[in-house]
Amino acid sequence: MKAIVWSKDSCSFCTQAKALLESQGIEYEERNVSQNWTREQLLEAVPTARTLPQIFLDEKLVGGFTELRKKLTE
Repeated sequence: MKAIVWSKDSCSFCTQAKALLESQGIEYEERNVSQNWTREQLLEAVPTARTLPQIFLDEKLVGGFTELRKKLTE
């Protein structure tokens, strides 16, 4: 399983999502809109995005941290 985490600096849910993925041994690519990525690129990937993080597992949008936690504990 591979994940993509769209995040931003100073985002506690982003930090929690990355920690959860690490604890589950899931590799992830971070796309930080405060650094190397733009909000426009985020909106191309997730047109309905209004909050961060936005998380993909195996190229399928899961949603935010709450949805990720639910998915990984099913």
